[in-house]
Amino acid sequence: MSEKAAKLKERIGKYKYPLIVLLFGLLLLMMPTGENKNEGENETISDEARLEELLGGVEGVGDVDVLISERGAVVVCGGADNAEVRLKIMRAVSAFTGFTSDRIEILKSVRSGA
Repeated sequence: MSEKAAKLKERIGKYKYPLIVLLFGLLLLMMPTGENKNEGENETISDEARLEELLGGVEGVGDVDVLISERGAVVVCGGADNAEVRLKIMRAVSAFTGFTSDRIEILKSVRSGA
C-alpha cells in the first residue's frame, strides 16, 4: 500500500498547482456576490421612470404614468384622447419596450390638471 500511496502522491504532486487553482476557482464561485435578487424589478422601475420622463416631454401627452410588465405596457396620460398623441405614444413605447401594439394600452387620465 505504501507503494500505491507513493505513486498517488507523485501524481498529485505533478498537478498540485492546477488543483490549487481549480479549488480556488470553485471557492470563488460558491461565495455570495451580494447582488440584489430583485434586480429585474429595479430595472423595470427604472425603465418605467425613463419612459415616463421621455413621454412627458412629448407635446400633448401631459401628466403620464407608465407600468411595464412581462405581458405588456400601460400608459395613462392626459392627452390620450388625441389620436395623434396616442400614435406617438404607441410608437415610442413600442420602440422602447419591443412590445407590439396589441400589448400596449393607452388610457386617458382623469386626474385634475391632466
